[in-house]
Amino acid sequence: MPLNDEQNSDSESSRLSESTAASSDSEYSRQSFNSDSSSKPSSPASSPPKVITFDELMAAARNLTDLTLAHEIAVNANFCLKHEDFPQNSLVGTVKHIVHKAFWDHLESELNEDPPEYEHAIKLFEEIKEILLSFLTPGANRIQNQICEVLDTDLIRQQAEHNAVDIHGLANYIINTMGKLCAPIRDNDIKQLKATDNIVELLRQIFHVLDLMKMDMANYTIQNLRPYLQRNLVDYERTKFQEILEETPSALDLTTEWIKESIEDELSSISDESSSSSGADSSSKPIISPTLVLNNCYLKLLQWDYHKTLPETLLTDEARLQELREKLNQLKIIACVCLITNNMVGAAIVGMPDFAEQLKRISVPLLEGMNKKTFDLKEALNAISVQICSKLNRSLTERGLPTLSEEVQNNLMGQIAHIVEENNPISSLIDKRIQFFMRSLLALPHFQKCMPAMPGGLAVIQTEMELVGSQYASIVNFNKQVYGPFYANILRKLLFPEASMGKAESETPTN
Repeated sequence: MPLNDEQNSDSESSRLSESTAASSDSEYSRQSFNSDSSSKPSSPASSPPKVITFDELMAAARNLTDLTLAHEIAVNANFCLKHEDFPQNSLVGTVKHIVHKAFWDHLESELNEDPPEYEHAIKLFEEIKEILLSFLTPGANRIQNQICEVLDTDLIRQQAEHNAVDIHGLANYIINTMGKLCAPIRDNDIKQLKATDNIVELLRQIFHVLDLMKMDMANYTIQNLRPYLQRNLVDYERTKFQEILEETPSALDLTTEWIKESIEDELSSISDESSSSSGADSSSKPIISPTLVLNNCYLKLLQWDYHKTLPETLLTDEARLQELREKLNQLKIIACVCLITNNMVGAAIVGMPDFAEQLKRISVPLLEGMNKKTFDLKEALNAISVQICSKLNRSLTERGLPTLSEEVQNNLMGQIAHIVEENNPISSLIDKRIQFFMRSLLALPHFQKCMPAMPGGLAVIQTEMELVGSQYASIVNFNKQVYGPFYANILRKLLFPEASMGKAESETPTN
């Protein structure tokens, strides 16, 4: 199909998709968004303007932290806490090393005195006792009593006064108790503790292993908590965000602006269509589909400048959305390169049935991190085009055919290099088709599991596009479930301001 025909087809298909979404809800959108949603238990309560205190601000920050953590635990099956060791050559690593070395050197000097000074060691035993007790489950009374009895710091102090502290015996008891409480993954660490003779080094290593055990316990708790959070996440996140909104009434400002921009874009699009169509009634007020507005909002996220702050309702998915955007940009480049190569040297590719897979293997590593400021896309495209020419020539040689002329290679490399230019026709075409696929995906009913038809030119990346689309739709559908009532309130105020004002006046008490 010629390029111009494909572009015309895209524009017609795009409007068809939008009109389908619009017709599905335009008839009842005014009724639903003018209705009193505050009577619904899932609807967010409105908050009057107020002065925010520092304590209220910190409470909102804690709620946001809780919300973000709960969301990450529920939606990310691989989420876990990890022990972080700072590099020795970093400032934090250097300071930490100096402070710790000074502490353990001081402890060693005290224990080497005659008679030994045990005060710092006793404080360490007290801390170890509290950590061991924190690992116990309710009802573990026998081992709890034993820990408290053996690591009784008052008794240890009395023994210290008479120089009768069996510090190695206490350390051995601690190690044996840790062996009973630790996860199997720490068995080797326990064995290494038992093989350590120097008491100061032993205590230092005990604290290191206890830190790892605390991490294991936290991850075990996360693993047990995940199914509960997954069952209750929608209500939990909506309740938490309502608490944030009550503490910080401006917590929906960016979200409101995000939706407002989408409404303005839709009004501009309708205006352009009206002016281009003869006999249109310009006096009638355009009807805008709230669903279409919201879907267009979500589509903007695929081209979002992540140096800007996301709408508040999407902050919990920022990393996932950014990763999807980078993946889509990579797929767009691959589709552009494949289309250009097919158009220019299609005959040479006929004998290479796996050309698409080879192109992906070449391109994906070279396009890693392409959303970073330091990434040089021109250099990456040049490297891709050089490898494509090399593989084509090798394949042609193996089949006894003449290789590509220097002129054809230069033209091919030049066309690929031009992808980075603004308004490049190939890049614009592929971008429109990716947007159309994602828009079609959002227009599907939530219960429908099948994918929309893949637009022409994207067959080379179909598998990857369907995977990205599935992940994207999952994020969007969950976000709608959680924040739908908040979006409804905003859309009602922006699309139907007269109705919102009338409702506010009717609620005003009369004297």
